[in-house]
Amino acid sequence: MRTLILGGTAWLGREIAEQLVARGEDVTCLARGESGAVPPGVTSVRTDRRDPGAYDSVKGSDWDEIIELTYEADLVTGALEALADNTQHWTLVSSVSVYASNSEPGADEEAALVEPTDLDNYAHAKVAAERATTEAIGARLLIARPGLIAGPGDTSDRFSYWVSRLALAPHESVLVPDVHDRAVQFIDVRDLAGWLIDVGRRGLTGVYNAVGSERDLSTVLRAAAQVAGHAGALISADDDWLTAQNVNYWAGLHSLPLWLPRSDAGFARRSRSRYLAAGGTERSLKQTLEDVLAEERTRGLDRQRRSGLTREEENLLLDKISE
Repeated sequence: MRTLILGGTAWLGREIAEQLVARGEDVTCLARGESGAVPPGVTSVRTDRRDPGAYDSVKGSDWDEIIELTYEADLVTGALEALADNTQHWTLVSSVSVYASNSEPGADEEAALVEPTDLDNYAHAKVAAERATTEAIGARLLIARPGLIAGPGDTSDRFSYWVSRLALAPHESVLVPDVHDRAVQFIDVRDLAGWLIDVGRRGLTGVYNAVGSERDLSTVLRAAAQVAGHAGALISADDDWLTAQNVNYWAGLHSLPLWLPRSDAGFARRSRSRYLAAGGTERSLKQTLEDVLAEERTRGLDRQRRSGLTREEENLLLDKISE
């Protein structure tokens, strides 16, 4: 098969490209290349997708599969205008962030979407991308809606924070949120990439929540502690106390990653039945944690992160909570 990846030098795109090459496929990545070089064996088309003629070198080809990863409206529509008629199958990687409500556990792909009134908003832009791609591609389209993506190479630090922090302070106390009735739902980037490749080869169409199992946050933290060899205490703080200390939910600086407001309980509890029926697989939590930790050790457990608390911030909070 001949696959064109619109992107392919960042995390998910690079994983897709690497797996395709390992299967002996003909792969081209069209991207600026600012996130890194394409994997060995991949044809690179380095271009800014906003430039006139950005797609000239690829739009004369017939593709078996095109995979679109971006959410930016002008990039999505530009690619569709240039390439919609040049492929047998098109995969758009969207997000579960498109749903209007996160309050209903078990909601499936038919749940209402946000109205895309602000294209600078990630969720709104993804909905606009879905609608534009559906109109242009029609019955040849697969829309994949992953939730949290985890695994080696993650630059968001949302999932990797916990096993790294527990390994950094193996005999010390670590601050955690109240885990009661808190869920985590992630998909390993390698499982997601493999599934996207498989369904593209099969010509599968429709909309799929490409998400992993629903797990209790307590289960994930215990497994992370075991993998990290952490023997210290896990000090739990309730939501009100954490928010009073300006600790943020979910991700970003001065946050506790994976911690969500209880009003968003459905975000990490999306239905995955359609994904499973379409051959979706899932490696073990232990394997993902072990692989993440091994890679995190090479990057430095104490490095500056995009999500979480610094160890200094955490120790200040631990001192406060013990007063």
